[in-house]
Amino acid sequence: MTVTRFRGTIQKGFPLQTNAPSPHSQQEADILDKLQDGRDKMLSEIRRVIVGQEEVIEQLLIVLFTSSHCLITGAPGLAKTRLIRTLSQILDLKFKRIQFTPDLMPSDIIGTEIIDEDRSSGHREMRFIPGPIFTNVLLADEINRTPPKTQAALLEAMEERQVTIAGEMRPLKPPFFVFATQNPIELEGTYPLPEAQLDRFMFNILIDYLSEDDELEVVYQTTSNIDIELKPVFSGKEMVEFARLARSTPIAKPIARYAVQLAQSSRPSHPQAPDFIHRWISWGAGTRGSQNLILAAKARALLQGRCHVSVLDIQAVAAPVLRHRILTNFRAEADRASVEAIIEKLIQAVPVPKSGLQ
Repeated sequence: MTVTRFRGTIQKGFPLQTNAPSPHSQQEADILDKLQDGRDKMLSEIRRVIVGQEEVIEQLLIVLFTSSHCLITGAPGLAKTRLIRTLSQILDLKFKRIQFTPDLMPSDIIGTEIIDEDRSSGHREMRFIPGPIFTNVLLADEINRTPPKTQAALLEAMEERQVTIAGEMRPLKPPFFVFATQNPIELEGTYPLPEAQLDRFMFNILIDYLSEDDELEVVYQTTSNIDIELKPVFSGKEMVEFARLARSTPIAKPIARYAVQLAQSSRPSHPQAPDFIHRWISWGAGTRGSQNLILAAKARALLQGRCHVSVLDIQAVAAPVLRHRILTNFRAEADRASVEAIIEKLIQAVPVPKSGLQ
């Protein structure tokens, strides 16, 4: 087995550990070295544009390195669109943005067929005009402003990486990411996302206001004539390799069982669910919750220079994985029990395997 030393500098929120087990093959070792070197370059490029938001950036990188999708929730003006556009430039990926509105139709997303006539022969045939979904990074801006029929146009693409038009399946070129944003403040004229669609997002990432010093730096940057040219770090092909590497990262059975127990304990129907789950929760996380807890934890371990998953990795990704998969009831609202507080109590309630903390 080849022993790999991880290179790079220690970044805030991304500590490197050099005593990790090595990958299973030389090819995986080379890919992991490339990931570690490129990760630091990515962070350097991101911080030229985005100030603060360390936890948000870490979660977005986890989504990217697993070829998953995420929902970003935050008030207007917190650089949600700018952050996603920056990531697409750093990764040298094709980027498309759709502004979701009440009059948006499914064909505006996936494309449509038109009758095309050859002027020389007069022959007519159907020709497909691809929509903006045929890209690498799709930003669904304010996704909850369009009706469920249009929202559903993304379901097949997010799950199967393809769209079906006129009975023909058209694959989407990998990698394919959907980053959807929504505004938690203004609810008038919005359509809540169906649970089936919410479940297809690995993370629900919350973006909060910046500190005074960070906001001051943002104000200086955005009110000056500063033109920042970003350098691509990874190609689409490399991102596909990283996602494959994340899935092949080993996880001990007790830790995988812990992730499953964490998701199952969020369900009121489960016999091992804590009393506060029965009181406050109407619906808990499904099987995708367990899957995404493990997959996100694997990517987090790799980003921190480890080839094994710990319980701390599972706990670190629990909130973004579970917060949009747990449906609270009226008792939780009456008791002022937030989803965040419930997830924290759930982490404390589920027993931790003794050998999985490192």
